[in-house]
Amino acid sequence: MRRTARVGSMRVARFAGEDDPQFGVVGDDDGVPTIAVLKGDPLYAGFELTGQKVAVEDVRLLAPVIPRSKVVGIGKNYAKHAAEMGGEVPAEPLVFLKPNTSVVGPGEPIVYPPQTSELHFEGELAVVIGRICKDVPVDDVDKVVFGYTVANDVTARDLQARDGQWARAKGFDSFCPLGPWIETNLDPSDLRVRTALNAETKQDGRTSDMVFSVAEIIAYVSSFMTLLPGDVVLTGTPDGIGPMQVGDTVSVTISGIGTLVNQVVSHD
Repeated sequence: MRRTARVGSMRVARFAGEDDPQFGVVGDDDGVPTIAVLKGDPLYAGFELTGQKVAVEDVRLLAPVIPRSKVVGIGKNYAKHAAEMGGEVPAEPLVFLKPNTSVVGPGEPIVYPPQTSELHFEGELAVVIGRICKDVPVDDVDKVVFGYTVANDVTARDLQARDGQWARAKGFDSFCPLGPWIETNLDPSDLRVRTALNAETKQDGRTSDMVFSVAEIIAYVSSFMTLLPGDVVLTGTPDGIGPMQVGDTVSVTISGIGTLVNQVVSHD
């Protein structure tokens, strides 16, 4: 099967077992969550089913995509979040970049850097781009989206305020957990986004409350930068952001996709 932005309804996971990292399609085999192993990379090349299946519990899920290029973030895309940050809703999407080296997968640690004393969680919906695109009309955005996953836009809030721009505050290694997989067939217009810290709900919003929709975001970003297969676009976080401490466990759940869980660990 040749890669296209839309590949039908699949949950595409990237995982590690005894071999090098592989891709597979998450399913259910008589009540047991399984992964049908793929040959190839569904984002960058052709792929096919190998016929092999493995149990999800027997492998380690990895970040479903490691962008070869970039992670694009959108700030203040929920009105209540903009208000809690002491700002107004922007007239246009507020765009920033996170390096691809910030990406980690489910179960991997979020490292608390020594440069900050105010590390925050930001649960949000992430869009995975499926083809090279530029100047995408709003009505055609669906054609360039490979699928959706869960993200935590980890932020050093004090550095964000101190620096006056966001590259350092959002760019540390481990500051972009993604997972647990990519859902390729999903309507992103009204999904529940919930973040829990140590099992206590802190954020509980819906994508229908976003100021700019997924289609509007992709159209806007692609109007000035080329998006490449595997690029990840974060769509903003609901209100309720707050601090994490070493030892905390943060989980982000999005309806129709699943739950991303990571623990905060010390840099030392």
